[in-house]
Amino acid sequence: MKNWIGYVIVGVAVAAYNLATDADRDESGAIVDAGNIGAFQLRNGDCFNDAGFTFEGDEQISSLPGVPCTEPHDNEVYAVFDVGLSSYPSSEDEMFEHALDQCLDRFTGFVGRDYETSELDILTLYPTPASWRQNDREVVCAVYDINQAQLVGSARDSGR
Repeated sequence: MKNWIGYVIVGVAVAAYNLATDADRDESGAIVDAGNIGAFQLRNGDCFNDAGFTFEGDEQISSLPGVPCTEPHDNEVYAVFDVGLSSYPSSEDEMFEHALDQCLDRFTGFVGRDYETSELDILTLYPTPASWRQNDREVVCAVYDINQAQLVGSARDSGR
């Protein structure tokens, strides 16, 4: 009986910690308080920082440090979609290229400037072979400043 009570206490504590450290969103879905965002909960317009990624096995990202876009941040999500492939490519490099090509297709429409002349670069999160086996098909495209300066506000239609 004592062990069962201990497990309940630990479970409640873990749930409370996760709830307290998760990013808060307003009614529109925008992040209003910094905290963790699950890798599969990222949305267009979410902003996050580089430091603080948490990983599962096989270098799979499980969560990222979300922040309001009104605060300084490293990255802004501008596209989230499933890859249109029926099987995993022959290498992770091929998956990266496939995901990057689709992110490039969406870049100009978001930033308002073509990729080649932009001050922004692309961060691409894409399925690994291990996550693909767990039915992960999601690609996340985010922009960041090519000179590593933090962004403030949205890069949408910024022409940067």
